[in-house]
Amino acid sequence: MEAGDENKLISSGAFEILKHDIKNQLSNIQLALEGLKYEVDDQNSDLDLYLDSMAQSAAKIDTLLNSFE
Repeated sequence: MEAGDENKLISSGAFEILKHDIKNQLSNIQLALEGLKYEVDDQNSDLDLYLDSMAQSAAKIDTLLNSFE
């Protein structure tokens, strides 16, 4: 194994840890957004738009992370 290959293995392991941590935080964000939909009494179309936009963005980030498997 060459010296450069060793660095790639370390980077790969660090990336997997980072990916796992990001996915955990995304799950928390997605759960919080779902909870907000039911907790807010005076929901209007703007709030729905913002909540849906955040949920879609979190889902896209999750999909992007899954593409690295």
